[in-house]
Amino acid sequence: MVDPNFYTLYQGMHVPSFFYTPESLKYWEDFTFRPDDVIVATYPKSGTNWAMEMVPLVLSGGDSSLVDSVATWERSAGIGHVQVLGRDLENRPSPRFFGTHFHYHALPKSFYQVKPKVINVMRNPKDVLISAFHYYNSVEFHSNPGTLTEFFHNFLQGNVAFNSWFEHVKGWLNAEDKSHILYLTFEEMLQDLPQVVRRTAEFLEKPLDEEQVDRIADRCLFKNMKKHNNKAPAAIDHSKFYRKGIAGDWKNHLSEEEVQHFDSVYKEKMKDVDFKFPWD
Repeated sequence: MVDPNFYTLYQGMHVPSFFYTPESLKYWEDFTFRPDDVIVATYPKSGTNWAMEMVPLVLSGGDSSLVDSVATWERSAGIGHVQVLGRDLENRPSPRFFGTHFHYHALPKSFYQVKPKVINVMRNPKDVLISAFHYYNSVEFHSNPGTLTEFFHNFLQGNVAFNSWFEHVKGWLNAEDKSHILYLTFEEMLQDLPQVVRRTAEFLEKPLDEEQVDRIADRCLFKNMKKHNNKAPAAIDHSKFYRKGIAGDWKNHLSEEEVQHFDSVYKEKMKDVDFKFPWD
């Protein structure tokens, strides 16, 4: 069971009360998107900050002055997030930049009417599990995850922040209109980041030459991104959002029995999904 002392139930999701208040959630319900808004949508610990570093660089043509001087959550707006209250988002120049962990069904009404551009990043759920376990152990605004075994079962049952990874991923993959959504994976970003930068630029209609692509890819290397974001001004220690930035760390943590159980749940939950994941 999700600890009600830490989480608020909203649209079927357990969202951290520290970041999502009744006032902020109400503000977002009435929010109006623009067609050229850009949203990074992820399940937590799926490469959120990596994508939110890359996208502004693509939009700026590789100019890193903004990402070097302004922290991620200050240059973007978290949908439903309390930190945007008081910001004049309505008068921000286009393209505005947003991030969200919300399930597809939980977005503000105007999202489905306006259809802003969305970059949806997914990650091997076993690695998401391990990353979330370590992260929730390191911050005060999530409940203690307990032992890894306890968190393992809660994760598979969806009894965690933002609930089921399976439902989150399937919701976005089954969007009514996929034409305004770019689907990426954490693993392909690791394998060929320049190609992901090219795909993102094409999707956002921001032509880049190869020098710009290489500059953005280099700036988004995990070691460079972590270094720069450690220096960004913020009330929250942003370094805790970055751990290893690798794929396959679950092999160092899960037993053979746990892997078999996870795989059986995954197979059943994802049997009707028509998408080729790099970890399958």
